[in-house]
Amino acid sequence: MLRRIAVSAAVVLLAAGVAAVAIPLSLAQERPVAICLSDPTTFAPQGVAGWQGEQLENAATIMQTASALGFGRDGQVLGVMTAMGESSLRNIDYGDWETTGFTNPDGSRTTSIGLFQQQEWWGSVEQRMDPATAATLFYERLARVPEWHAIDPSLAIHRVQINLDPAYYSRYRADAIAVVDALSTTC
Repeated sequence: MLRRIAVSAAVVLLAAGVAAVAIPLSLAQERPVAICLSDPTTFAPQGVAGWQGEQLENAATIMQTASALGFGRDGQVLGVMTAMGESSLRNIDYGDWETTGFTNPDGSRTTSIGLFQQQEWWGSVEQRMDPATAATLFYERLARVPEWHAIDPSLAIHRVQINLDPAYYSRYRADAIAVVDALSTTC
């Protein structure tokens, strides 16, 4: 009789142990996969704050470039904000002239292309159309803005991009923060 009770108790404990293991394993399968900045296949298919696919890949390139150049989170946010405002984080081969007939202040045709809508004086077409090189060109100029990290982010970007509206980029700040923070999670 004692032996039957011991065997029954062992079976109950074993069953409870299996259930305890089975529940966490099933919960683990429901957890989202960690995002890895260098692996776009880990990016959430539904996107972040309305930005997805190619846009998140371009944001990741901007962030990696910023990091490689010694810019932290604040610099990453500014780069992503800029590309959101200039190209909707798409590496486009056309700009303001083609879409709106917009000209430079001197009346010449704009030649802006790429993520940052950089004109020909920024570099060659190949440089401006390569997301990492375009980001490098942006950050090299941002680094020359005195106290860029201490001034309003949109104004800092304006000093690099020379947009007509110094406050233009402000509307992208919350989205840029959401994207940078989401892509900054540990793999």
